[in-house]
Order: sequence, then C-alpha cells, then structure tokens
Amino acid sequence: MATRQQLSTKHLLGIKYLTTEDIQLIFTTADDFKEVLNRPVKKVPSLRDITVANLFFENSTRTRISFELAEKRLSADIVNFSASSSSVKKGETLLDTVNNILSMKVDMVVMRHPAPGAHHFLAQHIDANIINAGDGTHEHPTQALLDAFSMREKLGDLAGKKIAIFGDILHSRVALSNIFCLRKLGAEVMVCGPPTLIPKHIDTLGVKVEHDVRQALQWCDVANILRIQLERQDLKYFPSLREYSQYFGINRELLDELDRPIIIMHPGPINRGVEITSDVADSEHSIILQQVENGVAVRMAVLYLLAAGR
Repeated sequence: MATRQQLSTKHLLGIKYLTTEDIQLIFTTADDFKEVLNRPVKKVPSLRDITVANLFFENSTRTRISFELAEKRLSADIVNFSASSSSVKKGETLLDTVNNILSMKVDMVVMRHPAPGAHHFLAQHIDANIINAGDGTHEHPTQALLDAFSMREKLGDLAGKKIAIFGDILHSRVALSNIFCLRKLGAEVMVCGPPTLIPKHIDTLGVKVEHDVRQALQWCDVANILRIQLERQDLKYFPSLREYSQYFGINRELLDELDRPIIIMHPGPINRGVEITSDVADSEHSIILQQVENGVAVRMAVLYLLAAGR
C-alpha cells in the first residue's frame, strides 16, 4: 500500500461533509484494495491494532456483512452489536450504550440508526471515529460511494454523465447521498418517480425532476433503481404495488425501446416484479453484483483512511 493519506474529516457522517478530493482519495484507495481482494490471500494487516464496533439499531444484511468483511480483510478486531438483543430494549440510551462499548477500548464505530442525525450526536460526545451506515431517511454515505465507484469503473470520469435515480426518493437515504456524491463529481442527476414519492424542493439540490419513466430512461447513461420502502410509509403514496409496477417499474420492454444500452444499478434488496423485473436485474446491462463486490473495497478504503488519522 502506498504512503498513507488522510481524509479531511475525522468521521464519515455523510457525503455532504466530504470534499471532492476526499471522494477521489477513497476511490483510488478502493482501487488498491480491490486488487487485494482478488489475490489468493485476501487479507492485509492495516488495521491490526484497531477495534471496530458494528452497532446496528435497524435490520441490515448487505451493509452489515460488507462492513464486517471489510474489517476482517483489514485484520481489525470486531465487536458486533444488535439492538434487538441488547439493553436498548430495557431503556438504555444511545449514549450510554456507546460509552459502555467504548469503555472496552473501541477505536471506531460503524452505526446504523433509525434517527436522522444520531451519528452527529455521537460524534460530539465520544472520541472514536464514527462511520454512518445509514441514519433514518437522511444519508447512507458508503452506499453512495460504492455506487459512484461502480459507475466510475464502467464510465470513467463521471463529469457530465447523466444519472437517473428511480423510485421512492422521499424515503431513501441512498438517494440523498447519491445526489450529493454525484453532483460533487460533476455528474448530471435526475430523479424519477410518482409525484407523491418525490420530495418538495428537491430541485434546489441541482437535480432534474421527471415523472415519465420512458423520458428518464431515454435521457440517462445510468439508471439507479431504488426499492419502495413500505416499512417507512405511514401513508398510502400510490394505489397498489401492481399499479406502481405498471407505471414506474423498469422492465425489459422499456430497455429494448431505447436507442442505446444503459447501465442498470440497484442498491438492494430488490423487490423483483415491483420496481424492477428479473429480466432487467439479471441482464447483461446490470452491474448489481459488481456493486456488492465493490462495497467491500470501498468500505475497506473508508476504514483505512479514517484509521490513518488516529
């Protein structure tokens, strides 16, 4: 590994707080770690003296496993915490929970929490590096980084490229982080979905808004398709999943109408037959599995670079 460089921030609380130089440094570091992951021995001793606590107050499969694998590949010591089987159920506060874990000499905290801003609160009260693995409907920075990294692999420099984000923009932390990241890298961004699932005033973030799926697909180089987050919807935002699929789902027929191929992405988990059909998710245009693979390399890069500043 080359000489250590550092990020401009002690924590990864959101893409909003990273500079363009930070993002590019994460990408070049992830390039190096992707080479490591393709070796017969996929482990390096970079975090051998670092202890990382994974605190997940919400259910997670891909993100939790990806972080855990990244930490193991870097030789870190790992503490895994699940709120469903912890003293949080008995009324313990977030700060008490984390302070108890930190008293065990933890250096870094990877946390997913349902409350937007929970990571900012922690960063003000504890000394460990904090990595946001998703906070409510606010941000999911490592997902945006791995998405942009995957696009960069396919398209090169993202400046001037056209990226459309489809689906439940209103409830998606992935959408907001993607918008921040892609705009910092010079890409053009469009959001597409039912008017009820597009946040008001989102155009102030410098994105285009479209409600016609065909128009959005014709415009873009990359279609990043988000799932409908029914677990976050306390109102009925559209009549039925069947109707959503009919008017806003991406299927093979729509792709075949295009005059050129586009890249298909999805952060997962996929609701097959709702926002995307299987013949699109599994098509030659899809890089969904590459996103999963790149997630480990990008998270290794984030952990490594934050540890470098300790």
